[in-house]
Amino acid sequence: MQKYKTNIMKKILGLDLGTTSIGWALVNEAENNEEKSSIIKLGVRVNPLTVDEQQNFEKGKSITTNADRTLKRSMRRNLQRYKLRRENLIEILKENGFITDETILSENGNDTTFETYRLRAKAAIEEISLEELARVLLMINKKRGYKSSRKVKSNEEGQLIDGMEVVKQMYENNLTPGQYSLSLLKKGGKNLPDFYRSDLEAEFDKVFDKQMKFYPDILSLDLKEELRGKKRDAVWAICAKHFKENGFELVGVKRQGKIAEQKEENYEWRTKALSEKMELEQFVIVIQQINIQLNNSSGYLGAISDRSKELYFNKQTVGQYQMAELDKNPNYSFKNQVFYRQDYLDEFEKIWETQSKFHKELSADLKKEIRDVVIFYQRPLKSQKGLISFCEFENKQVEVEVDGKKKIKTIGLRVCPKSSPLFQEFKIWQVLNNLSVNGEDLEQEEKEALFAELSIKEKLTKTEVLKLLFENHKDLDLNYKEVEGNRTQAALFKAYQQIIELSGHGEYDFSKMSYSEVMEIVEPVFKGLGYNTEILHFDSSLEGKEFEKQPAYQLWHLLYSFEGDNSKVGNEKLVNKISTLYGFEKEYAKLIASVTFQSDYGNLSTKAMRKILPYMKEGSEYSVACEYAGYRHSKKSLTKEELDNKVYKEKLELLPRNSLRNPVVEKILNQMINVVNCIVDTYGKPDEIRIELARELKKSAKEREEMTKAISQVKAEHDKYRAILQNEFGITNVSRNDIIRYKLYLELKDNGYKTLYSNIYIPQEKLFSKEFDIEHIIPQAKLFDDSFSNKTIESRSINIEKGNLTAFDYVKEKYGIQGLSDYQTRVEDLCKKGLISKTKRNKLLMQEADIPSGFIERDLRDSQYIAKKAREILEDLVKFVVPTTGAVTDRLREDWQLINVMQELNWDKYDKLGLTEYYQDKDGRQISRIKDWTKRNDHRHHAMDALTIAFTKRSIIQYLNNLNARSDKSGSIYGIEQKELYRDSHGKLKFNPPIPLDEFRAEVKHHLENTLISIKAKNKVTTQNINITKRKGGVNKTEQQTPRGQLHNETIYGSIKQYVTKFEKVGSDFNAEKIVTVSKPAYREALLRRLQEFNNDPKKAFTGKNSLEKNPIFLDKACSKQLPERVKTVSLETVYTIRKDVSPNLKLDKVIDANIRKILEARLKEYDGDAKKAFSNLDENPIWLNKEKGIAIKSVTITGVSNAIALHEKRDKDGKLILDTDGKVQPSDFVSTGNNHHVAVYRDAAGNLQENVVSFFEATTRLNIGLPVIDKNYKSDEGWKFLFTMKQNEYFIFPNKEVGFDPNEIDLLNPDNYALISPNLFRVQKIAIKDYSFRHHFETTVDGKNDLKGITWKRCSLSGIIGIVKVRINHIGQIVSVGEY
Repeated sequence: MQKYKTNIMKKILGLDLGTTSIGWALVNEAENNEEKSSIIKLGVRVNPLTVDEQQNFEKGKSITTNADRTLKRSMRRNLQRYKLRRENLIEILKENGFITDETILSENGNDTTFETYRLRAKAAIEEISLEELARVLLMINKKRGYKSSRKVKSNEEGQLIDGMEVVKQMYENNLTPGQYSLSLLKKGGKNLPDFYRSDLEAEFDKVFDKQMKFYPDILSLDLKEELRGKKRDAVWAICAKHFKENGFELVGVKRQGKIAEQKEENYEWRTKALSEKMELEQFVIVIQQINIQLNNSSGYLGAISDRSKELYFNKQTVGQYQMAELDKNPNYSFKNQVFYRQDYLDEFEKIWETQSKFHKELSADLKKEIRDVVIFYQRPLKSQKGLISFCEFENKQVEVEVDGKKKIKTIGLRVCPKSSPLFQEFKIWQVLNNLSVNGEDLEQEEKEALFAELSIKEKLTKTEVLKLLFENHKDLDLNYKEVEGNRTQAALFKAYQQIIELSGHGEYDFSKMSYSEVMEIVEPVFKGLGYNTEILHFDSSLEGKEFEKQPAYQLWHLLYSFEGDNSKVGNEKLVNKISTLYGFEKEYAKLIASVTFQSDYGNLSTKAMRKILPYMKEGSEYSVACEYAGYRHSKKSLTKEELDNKVYKEKLELLPRNSLRNPVVEKILNQMINVVNCIVDTYGKPDEIRIELARELKKSAKEREEMTKAISQVKAEHDKYRAILQNEFGITNVSRNDIIRYKLYLELKDNGYKTLYSNIYIPQEKLFSKEFDIEHIIPQAKLFDDSFSNKTIESRSINIEKGNLTAFDYVKEKYGIQGLSDYQTRVEDLCKKGLISKTKRNKLLMQEADIPSGFIERDLRDSQYIAKKAREILEDLVKFVVPTTGAVTDRLREDWQLINVMQELNWDKYDKLGLTEYYQDKDGRQISRIKDWTKRNDHRHHAMDALTIAFTKRSIIQYLNNLNARSDKSGSIYGIEQKELYRDSHGKLKFNPPIPLDEFRAEVKHHLENTLISIKAKNKVTTQNINITKRKGGVNKTEQQTPRGQLHNETIYGSIKQYVTKFEKVGSDFNAEKIVTVSKPAYREALLRRLQEFNNDPKKAFTGKNSLEKNPIFLDKACSKQLPERVKTVSLETVYTIRKDVSPNLKLDKVIDANIRKILEARLKEYDGDAKKAFSNLDENPIWLNKEKGIAIKSVTITGVSNAIALHEKRDKDGKLILDTDGKVQPSDFVSTGNNHHVAVYRDAAGNLQENVVSFFEATTRLNIGLPVIDKNYKSDEGWKFLFTMKQNEYFIFPNKEVGFDPNEIDLLNPDNYALISPNLFRVQKIAIKDYSFRHHFETTVDGKNDLKGITWKRCSLSGIIGIVKVRINHIGQIVSVGEY
C-alpha cells in the first residue's frame, strides 16, 4: 500500500454518510492567498444491506437483522427441550419398571392407529397396564398446553376468559349472553362479564335464524355467513346494500337517551330478537353488538378458553375429548387445538389418581418427580438484564482479565424502563423545554399547565396544545406536530375510567377532559369506595427510599415486573395483590391487572434522571440541566483549553458486536470507522472532518416510517401529475420544476386560479409561459429556504418588482392597508380549506423583522442517536468535526457547476449506444440527457457530494444561516459575503469555488475517472464464538463455528422418482448415456453412430463444424429426412416434492397425483376458472376425495426444487433406520441449500476451463470438519489445476479486445493506471452453474438492459471469463492484491 507524505496545508476529510454507502473526499484547503486548495483523493465505500435490513431501517421498524433466524432457533430449542424431557421421562419409567429397553412405545400392528389415544381416554376412568400408562405419559409430555405469560402476550392473541361460573348460570337457566347481561343490568349491575366465543356464536345463530323466519325474502344463509364476525361499520354497509337490493332502505335513525339507557336497550333488543319480529334497523344493531363481543373474544387465547369450557361441561379430560372427536371423524385434525396448561395438569391428576388405585408403584414421590420435574417443568425465563444498556452518565470502563487477555469492560447503572413514571415525567419535561410558539419559548406557567394535562394523557396534538394555552390559537404555530404525554398514567387512567363507570359513578371520556376535571371525579369516587388515592399522584421529588415506597411507583413496578402465575388466566396472584394493597374489589383489580406497558428502555438510569429532572422542571433545557446536575451532556461543550489538551486517538476502534441497539446503525458506523482508519493509514490524519448524514440517518424510527410513507405518496402523486402534464399540457419531458409549478397552480384553485399578491388570473395555457414565475415568498437573499412551503406562482413583472421584500411587506407597500387586508383574507381562506399548509401561511404573512435565523442550524442538531454517535466517534480522532446539510451541499454544487459532471462522465458510453437525446425546453434552450438515467445510477455521485462537503467552510454555513443580517455592513455576515461570494454575469450571488471553476471541474472529473468503488464482499463463512454453559462450581467454555448466514432454505422436501420429458438441443453433453434417453429409436441409433465416428467424444461429434446445424445427420440414404436439432428425451429423475395447502395461489400443473389434479381441475371449472372462489373457505365448502368417509382434500403434494440435499436418513415410527433393497440407508428430509458461496475455477489437462460450484452449506460443512473452504486440489488427480474463485461482490478485471486492453500487460497495483482499469472492472453479482453475472463497479442498479450488456453488466459462462484477473480492493478503493487471496 502506498504511503503519502504529510502536507503542511490544512487537510480536510469530507464524509457523505448514507445507509448503504460512504462517499469520502480528502482535500487540502487554502487558508490564505499564498496557498492553493487541491483534491488529494476521492472514493466511495458501498456497504450492502439486505433488502429486509434496508426496508426495516427506512420504515423505522425495530426488528433486528437476525430476528427471523432467532425465532427459528427458539423453535429448535423448544424441540430440543421436549426431546430432553422425553429422554428423562423414559429413563424414570425404566428405573421404576414401567418399561424395558425392548418395549415398543408406539402403535404396532393392525387396527392400532388410535390405540394410544384410546388408552389415554380410558386411563382417566379404568385400569390400564403400567406399560400402557408409560405410553400415555409420553403422549401428555409431547403437548403440555398453553401457560400464560403476561410479558409476552400480544393484543392480537385476544384475551383469556375464566368465566365458568357465569356459563354455569347461563346453561342452568338456558340464557344467551345477551339475556344474561340484561338480567344483570336490571338488577343494577354495572360490570358485565366476558363471554366465550362459542356462546356468542350460538346467540348470533339463534337471533339470525329466528329473524330469517320473519324476513325470508330479505335475510338468507349467504348473508348470515357474510355478516359473521364482521366489524360494526362493515355490518351496516353489507346490510344496507343487501336490503336496498330487496327494496328496503336502511336510514340510521338517531338513538335517544343516555349511553347507559341505550346500552340496556341494546340488550333488550337482543333478548326480544330471540322470540319476536324486530324492525330491520334494530336487527342490524343487534348483529353489530354481538359481533363486537365476538371480535373481542376471538383470537388464539379466546379459542383456548372455548375449548376449556367444552371440557368442563362435557366432564371430559383432554384425552377423552380428543378420542370423542376421532370416533366421530377419524380424519379430524388436532393441529393448533391447544388447551390450558391447567387442563393437562387436571388430566394428569385424574389419570394418576385412577391408576394409583390399581398400581401400588404409583407413589406420591414418583408423581411429584414425573409431574413437576419432568413433564410440567417450566424453567424460569432467563434474566435479560445483561442486555440492557448502561446509563451514558453513570458508567465507567475498567480493565479486566478474561482467559489471560486484557479486556475493557463497562460497569455502572443500567438504563430505566420507558414505562417508569419517572421516565415518563422526564420525557415530558424534556419536550416542554424545547417547545416554541411562533419561535418563542413557553413561559414557565404555560409549561406547568401543559405538564399537568400531559401527566394523564397519551398525547396532545398541536391544535390541542395551542387551544389549551392561548385564546388566539388560530394565529399561532407550534414547532411539534404532537406532544407525547405520560403513556403509563394514561393506560392506568383508562382502567380507572372503566372502574368509575362500572361502579355506577357515571360515564366519562377522560381523554377529552382536563386534568382538573378528571381529578375532581376520580379522587372523591376512589376515596368514597375506600381505594388508595395515592396511586393517582406520582412525586418525582421524593428522596431516598421514600421515592420507591410511594404507592404510584409501587403500582407501576408491580404491573411492570409481574410475569404470570400458574392460574388459568395467568394473573390471579397479581389481582389478589392489587386488591390487598390498594383496596380494589377483585372484579376491578382485574381491570388494573390487564394494563400492560411498553417494554423498551430509555438511555439514562433512574439515578441520573432524578439528578437532572429538578433543573428541567425549573425550565432548563436538557443539556443545561445536565451541566447543573454535574454531567457533561456533550463533548461539544468542551472548552477551548480542554480541546487543546485533549489526547486524540491515532486510530479509531471498531464498535464491539451488538454494542448498539440497532445492528444496521452498528454496521454503518463500523464501515465509517474502517474507511477513516484506512485514509489515516494512507494519507495521514486530517485536521478537520466535515460530515453530512443522509436524511434517513438524521431521523428517529417514527420519523423514518413517516418519511417512507410520505415519499411513496408523493411519488404516486407526482406520477399522476406527470401524466396530466404530458396529456393535457403537451409537455414531453416533464421536469421536477414543472410538477412543482403545477402543484402551486392547484393551490390557487379556490382563489379562482389567481395569484396571491396581485390577484392576477393565470390562464391554464399560460401557466408554463414566461409571463409567470415560481416565486420565493421570503426571498432566498433573506432566508436560505428553497422548500415548497416558501414558493408560490406570481406574475413575472410582480416578481421582479417585489425584489428582496417579503410577500407581506411587498403587498403592504404596493397595495396599502385595504390591499393587505384582502391579501390576508385570501391567505387565511386557503389555509382554512387545507389548500396551503400552516407553514406556508405563516411565511406569506411574515414581515422581514420576523424572519428567523438559525434555519440551517436546526437541521444540524444531532437530535438522533446515529448522528450523535458518529460525531462522538470522530471527535476522538480530530479536534473539529463540522456537520453540514443536504441543502447547503445542493447550493454549493450548483454554484460550483458540479451538477452535470456525472452525466458528462457517462455521456460517451451511452452516446455510442444511441441512449442519449437532445430536446428543447420551454425557453427554447437545447438540453442534452441520457435516457432513463440519473446520477444516482453511478456510485461516484457520493464521492462528488463528499468533495462538496469537504470544501464547505464553517463560514459558508454561518452565512446561509443568517442571511437576514447581510444588510449590516459592520457585521460578520456582510464580511463573509465580501470574502466568500461573487456576482456572476447575471448579477446573482454565488460562492467562490475552492479552485478556479474550469480547473476545478477538470480536476473533479480526473479524480472521478480514477476512482474505483470499494464494496464490502461476503467472504466469511463462519464466526468463531465461545459457547458458555453453566456447571456446578463454574462454567464450560467451548469454541464453536457459527455460520454467517442461512445454511439452507426452511422448506423440507420429500422425493419421488418420476419420468421427465424434455426437448433438448443436441450438443456437447450428448454422450452415450445421454443418447440412451432419446425417445425415438431412429434418432437414438443415428446419434450413437455419429458419436462412435468421433471416438465417443460428444464435443467433437456435435459442436463446432459438426453441430447439427452445420453438419446435419440424415435418417435415410436419399438424405430427405433430417434429424432435428432438438430431440425429445425421457428419463427417470428424482423429483423433490412438498406439501402445500389448497389455496387460490396453487399451481395445479405442479400437483403430483393425477387423480387429485383432476378433482381440483373439475372444482376450478365448476367456479368458471375463479380460483379465489374455488379454493377458499374449504372448511365450510370442502373438496371431497371420499365424501362417504369424510375425507376432504386440504393439502396436496406438488413438485418443488430440482436440486436438494438430504438432512436425515429414513426411519420408521420407532426411530429405526429403513434400508433399501441393497441394504443401504435411504436419504430423507431434503432441503435446498440456497445461495452459492463461491465457484472455483480450474484448468483441466486439455487446457479448458472447468468449475466447481460450492454452496454456503457445503462451505460451512467443509470448515466444520477441518477442511479448507476452497478445495484447490479438486480433481487434481485428473490433471485439473486451480486458478481462482468467484464470490459475490469480488472484483475482476476483464480484457477488452476492442480497445486492446489486457489486464495481464499493465501494473494493476499502480494508481496511475486506474483510469484504464476502471471501464473494465466488474464485481460478481450472482453465480450459478456455468452462469455468472457481473456488474460494472460504478453501477448502482441491478437490472440488465440488453442495450447495456458488456458495458454496465456482463453475463457469461466459462468461455466468457477467459483472461480475467481477480483483484482485491481495500476500503478506500485501492487495488492491494492481484490474483487469488
